[in-house]
Amino acid sequence: MMKTERRTFIKICGMTQDSDALAAVEMGADAIGMVFYEPSPRCVDNEQAARIAGAVGDKGLKVGLFVDAPESQVREVLENVPLDILQFHGEESQEYCAGYGRPYWKTIRVREPGQLDAQIAQYEGASGILLDTWHPTQAGGTGKAFDWSLAEGLTLQQPLIMAGGLTPQNVADAIEHVRPWAVDVASGVEESPGIKSETLMQQFIEEVYRVST
Repeated sequence: MMKTERRTFIKICGMTQDSDALAAVEMGADAIGMVFYEPSPRCVDNEQAARIAGAVGDKGLKVGLFVDAPESQVREVLENVPLDILQFHGEESQEYCAGYGRPYWKTIRVREPGQLDAQIAQYEGASGILLDTWHPTQAGGTGKAFDWSLAEGLTLQQPLIMAGGLTPQNVADAIEHVRPWAVDVASGVEESPGIKSETLMQQFIEEVYRVST
Protein backbone atom coordinates (compact mmCIF):
# COMPACT_ATOMS: atom_id res chain seq x y z
CA MET A 1 0.00 0.00 0.00
CA MET A 2 1.26 3.46 -0.87
CA LYS A 3 2.80 5.44 1.97
CA THR A 4 2.12 9.13 2.50
CA GLU A 5 4.88 11.74 2.64
CA ARG A 6 4.23 12.26 6.33
CA ARG A 7 2.45 10.34 9.01
CA THR A 8 -1.24 11.21 9.12
CA PHE A 9 -2.27 13.24 12.17
CA ILE A 10 -4.70 11.37 14.46
CA LYS A 11 -7.52 12.88 16.51
CA ILE A 12 -9.80 10.77 18.69
CA CYS A 13 -12.97 12.70 19.49
CA GLY A 14 -15.88 12.44 21.90
CA MET A 15 -13.83 11.87 25.05
CA THR A 16 -15.83 11.69 28.27
CA GLN A 17 -13.27 9.97 30.55
CA ASP A 18 -9.81 11.19 31.44
CA SER A 19 -8.49 7.60 31.42
CA ASP A 20 -9.57 7.12 27.79
CA ALA A 21 -8.01 10.40 26.72
CA LEU A 22 -4.71 9.63 28.43
CA ALA A 23 -4.65 6.14 26.91
CA ALA A 24 -5.24 7.59 23.44
CA VAL A 25 -2.30 9.99 23.52
CA GLU A 26 -0.02 7.43 25.13
CA MET A 27 -0.86 5.03 22.28
CA GLY A 28 0.11 7.65 19.70
CA ALA A 29 -2.89 9.88 19.03
CA ASP A 30 -1.93 13.51 18.39
CA ALA A 31 -5.12 15.12 19.68
CA ILE A 32 -8.26 14.36 21.64
CA GLY A 33 -11.63 16.02 21.17
CA MET A 34 -14.31 17.00 23.66
CA VAL A 35 -17.89 17.79 22.69
CA PHE A 36 -19.67 20.84 24.11
CA TYR A 37 -23.03 20.21 22.45
CA GLU A 38 -25.81 19.13 24.77
CA PRO A 39 -27.80 16.93 22.36
CA SER A 40 -24.74 14.73 21.83
CA PRO A 41 -24.39 11.59 23.98
CA ARG A 42 -20.70 12.53 24.18
CA CYS A 43 -21.29 15.99 25.65
CA VAL A 44 -19.11 16.97 28.60
CA ASP A 45 -19.42 19.82 31.06
CA ASN A 46 -16.60 22.18 31.94
CA GLU A 47 -15.58 20.20 35.01
CA GLN A 48 -15.30 16.93 33.07
CA ALA A 49 -13.45 18.65 30.24
CA ALA A 50 -10.95 20.26 32.61
CA ARG A 51 -10.16 16.85 34.12
CA ILE A 52 -9.68 15.32 30.68
CA ALA A 53 -7.46 18.20 29.55
CA GLY A 54 -5.45 17.92 32.74
CA ALA A 55 -4.90 14.20 32.23
CA VAL A 56 -3.65 14.77 28.67
CA GLY A 57 -1.42 17.70 29.60
CA ASP A 58 1.15 18.41 26.92
CA LYS A 59 1.01 14.87 25.50
CA GLY A 60 -1.56 15.88 22.89
CA LEU A 61 -3.66 18.75 21.58
CA LYS A 62 -7.03 19.44 23.16
CA VAL A 63 -9.85 20.23 20.72
CA GLY A 64 -13.25 21.57 21.73
CA LEU A 65 -16.22 20.86 19.47
CA PHE A 66 -19.16 23.28 19.30
CA VAL A 67 -22.35 23.38 17.22
CA ASP A 68 -23.86 26.85 16.70
CA ALA A 69 -23.05 27.70 20.31
CA PRO A 70 -23.74 31.12 21.80
CA GLU A 71 -20.54 33.14 22.00
CA SER A 72 -20.94 33.29 25.77
CA GLN A 73 -20.79 29.49 26.02
CA VAL A 74 -17.59 29.24 24.00
CA ARG A 75 -15.93 31.95 26.08
CA GLU A 76 -17.02 30.28 29.33
CA VAL A 77 -15.50 27.00 28.20
CA LEU A 78 -12.27 28.76 27.24
CA GLU A 79 -12.09 30.32 30.69
CA ASN A 80 -12.27 26.89 32.32
CA VAL A 81 -10.70 24.43 29.88
CA PRO A 82 -7.24 24.82 28.24
CA LEU A 83 -8.26 24.14 24.63
CA ASP A 84 -5.69 24.37 21.85
CA ILE A 85 -8.09 24.27 18.90
CA LEU A 86 -11.79 25.08 18.43
CA GLN A 87 -13.83 22.89 16.09
CA PHE A 88 -17.10 24.29 14.74
CA HIS A 89 -19.67 21.82 13.43
CA GLY A 90 -22.65 24.02 12.63
CA GLU A 91 -23.53 26.93 10.38
CA GLU A 92 -21.06 29.33 12.00
CA SER A 93 -19.68 32.18 9.90
CA GLN A 94 -16.02 32.84 9.24
CA GLU A 95 -16.25 35.95 11.44
CA TYR A 96 -17.73 33.97 14.33
CA CYS A 97 -15.15 31.19 14.07
CA ALA A 98 -12.24 33.62 13.97
CA GLY A 99 -13.49 35.69 16.88
CA TYR A 100 -11.93 33.75 19.75
CA GLY A 101 -8.24 34.22 19.07
CA ARG A 102 -7.66 30.48 18.74
CA PRO A 103 -6.88 28.27 15.75
CA TYR A 104 -10.08 26.72 14.48
CA TRP A 105 -11.20 23.82 12.33
CA LYS A 106 -14.41 24.19 10.34
CA THR A 107 -16.51 21.14 9.61
CA ILE A 108 -18.19 20.77 6.24
CA ARG A 109 -20.81 18.03 6.14
CA VAL A 110 -20.59 16.31 2.78
CA ARG A 111 -23.97 15.85 1.14
CA GLU A 112 -23.75 16.04 -2.65
CA PRO A 113 -21.30 16.69 -5.50
CA GLY A 114 -20.33 20.22 -6.41
CA GLN A 115 -20.83 21.85 -3.04
CA LEU A 116 -17.47 21.46 -1.35
CA ASP A 117 -15.36 24.10 -3.08
CA ALA A 118 -17.88 26.89 -2.44
CA GLN A 119 -18.40 25.90 1.18
CA ILE A 120 -14.70 25.61 1.94
CA ALA A 121 -13.98 28.97 0.33
CA GLN A 122 -16.06 30.67 3.03
CA TYR A 123 -13.50 29.73 5.71
CA GLU A 124 -10.15 30.91 4.42
CA GLY A 125 -9.05 31.64 7.99
CA ALA A 126 -9.53 28.07 9.18
CA SER A 127 -6.50 26.12 10.38
CA GLY A 128 -8.14 23.00 9.00
CA ILE A 129 -11.20 21.88 7.05
CA LEU A 130 -12.90 18.78 8.42
CA LEU A 131 -15.12 16.73 6.13
CA ASP A 132 -17.86 14.75 7.88
CA THR A 133 -20.99 12.89 6.86
CA TRP A 134 -24.16 14.89 6.36
CA HIS A 135 -27.17 13.82 8.44
CA PRO A 136 -30.54 15.60 8.66
CA THR A 137 -30.63 15.64 12.47
CA GLN A 138 -27.12 14.81 13.74
CA ALA A 139 -24.17 17.20 13.66
CA GLY A 140 -21.59 14.43 13.69
CA GLY A 141 -20.89 11.11 15.36
CA THR A 142 -23.15 9.28 12.93
CA GLY A 143 -20.79 6.36 12.39
CA LYS A 144 -21.54 6.60 8.67
CA ALA A 145 -18.98 7.26 5.94
CA PHE A 146 -19.60 9.75 3.14
CA ASP A 147 -18.78 9.15 -0.51
CA TRP A 148 -14.98 9.51 -0.43
CA SER A 149 -14.85 10.17 -4.17
CA LEU A 150 -16.36 13.61 -3.49
CA ALA A 151 -13.17 14.55 -1.61
CA GLU A 152 -10.61 13.01 -3.93
CA GLY A 153 -8.52 15.59 -5.73
CA LEU A 154 -9.62 18.55 -3.62
CA THR A 155 -7.05 21.35 -3.61
CA LEU A 156 -7.17 23.20 -0.31
CA GLN A 157 -5.17 26.01 1.20
CA GLN A 158 -5.87 24.47 4.60
CA PRO A 159 -5.05 21.00 5.89
CA LEU A 160 -7.81 18.46 5.17
CA ILE A 161 -9.17 16.47 8.10
CA MET A 162 -11.28 13.42 7.33
CA ALA A 163 -14.05 12.13 9.60
CA GLY A 164 -17.29 10.24 9.18
CA GLY A 165 -17.57 6.54 9.85
CA LEU A 166 -13.86 5.81 10.15
CA THR A 167 -12.90 2.54 11.85
CA PRO A 168 -9.79 0.40 12.25
CA GLN A 169 -11.07 -1.58 9.27
CA ASN A 170 -11.41 1.28 6.77
CA VAL A 171 -9.04 4.05 7.87
CA ALA A 172 -6.16 2.77 5.74
CA ASP A 173 -8.36 2.82 2.63
CA ALA A 174 -9.58 6.31 3.52
CA ILE A 175 -6.01 7.59 3.77
CA GLU A 176 -5.06 5.96 0.49
CA HIS A 177 -8.05 7.40 -1.40
CA VAL A 178 -8.29 10.92 0.03
CA ARG A 179 -4.75 11.57 1.34
CA PRO A 180 -5.93 13.76 4.23
CA TRP A 181 -3.63 15.64 6.58
CA ALA A 182 -5.53 14.14 9.52
CA VAL A 183 -8.14 11.55 10.43
CA ASP A 184 -10.75 12.04 13.15
CA VAL A 185 -12.63 9.16 14.80
CA ALA A 186 -15.23 8.90 17.55
CA SER A 187 -17.83 6.13 17.30
CA GLY A 188 -15.47 3.86 15.36
CA VAL A 189 -13.37 3.22 18.47
CA GLU A 190 -16.12 3.04 21.09
CA GLU A 191 -17.73 0.40 23.27
CA SER A 192 -20.71 2.75 23.69
CA PRO A 193 -21.19 6.49 22.99
CA GLY A 194 -18.40 8.35 24.78
CA ILE A 195 -16.78 5.21 26.21
CA LYS A 196 -13.70 4.24 24.23
CA SER A 197 -12.33 0.78 23.61
CA GLU A 198 -8.59 0.69 24.21
CA THR A 199 -8.35 -2.25 21.82
CA LEU A 200 -10.11 -0.38 19.01
CA MET A 201 -8.12 2.81 19.64
CA GLN A 202 -4.90 0.83 19.47
CA GLN A 203 -5.96 -0.91 16.26
CA PHE A 204 -6.99 2.40 14.67
CA ILE A 205 -3.72 4.12 15.58
CA GLU A 206 -1.64 1.16 14.42
CA GLU A 207 -3.42 1.16 11.05
CA VAL A 208 -2.74 4.87 10.54
CA TYR A 209 0.94 4.41 11.41
CA ARG A 210 1.16 1.36 9.15
CA VAL A 211 -0.17 3.09 6.06
CA SER A 212 1.37 6.53 6.52
CA THR A 213 4.84 6.05 8.00
